[in-house]
Amino acid sequence: MKLKVACDLEYEALFPSTLILNVHAQHNAAQTILEEQLSIEPKVRAEALTPTGSENRFVRIETGRKKALHIRYRATIDCNYDLLSASTLHSVPVAQIDSDAIQYLFPSRYCQSDRLSRLAWDLFGNIKHPYERVMAIVDWIHDNVEYVRGSQRTGVCRDFAHLGIALCRALNIPARYFAGYAYQLEPPDMHACFECYIEHRWLVFDATRLAHLNALVRVGTGRDAADASVASIFGAASLKSMKVSCTLAKGERFKPLDDKQLRRRGVAIDPTGS
Repeated sequence: MKLKVACDLEYEALFPSTLILNVHAQHNAAQTILEEQLSIEPKVRAEALTPTGSENRFVRIETGRKKALHIRYRATIDCNYDLLSASTLHSVPVAQIDSDAIQYLFPSRYCQSDRLSRLAWDLFGNIKHPYERVMAIVDWIHDNVEYVRGSQRTGVCRDFAHLGIALCRALNIPARYFAGYAYQLEPPDMHACFECYIEHRWLVFDATRLAHLNALVRVGTGRDAADASVASIFGAASLKSMKVSCTLAKGERFKPLDDKQLRRRGVAIDPTGS
């Protein structure tokens, strides 16, 4: 399925500053970038960066003496996903977890799983099947944490993702942060979900239940939002406006997955398929 994404950012700088932005769709086996463009007005120094061991695509921008910047990103992406029968998704013992997933077992800055161990085991420890356990975590967060609609930019969806990650890690399930564009998200914004490592695959979950899991474009992956923030600012620059959109490309059709389907099948949009 082909999706068109767009992100417009306006910044104001009081003095020369540096911005590191993470708005580019990732290049990986699960999503192919068909076309893409980034423009910055007025023209300033900018460079693309992809850290070793990561597929996050950053752009580093130096404002120089410019006081106002308009950053415009546009892309068309061909997205793929796998539906996996929940009944076939079994636990992976820590002794058999792939080395690349080990880091997602540990506490991190925004996911202090070591502090939630007792709560996690009291609430979900009696659920043996790993997929059902994570779905129970999603249900619990959705039912017990208030979501203020339209407040994504204050970190609400991010907080839902962080709590899901922390609870999963406390139960010895590797979990990581997912940030990206989401089709039909209301109001439109960058969205945060989380992924869990089950049966050697990364399955995506959204405790806000606002996003279609089969219509996501991956932008950032990390231990938490500190690894995949939309913007990191070094200096005296501030965001004045942000507009995000994710729409179907011409001729494309979309069929959402309902809750009943998601109880039976997990959605994997992992880039390697393993």
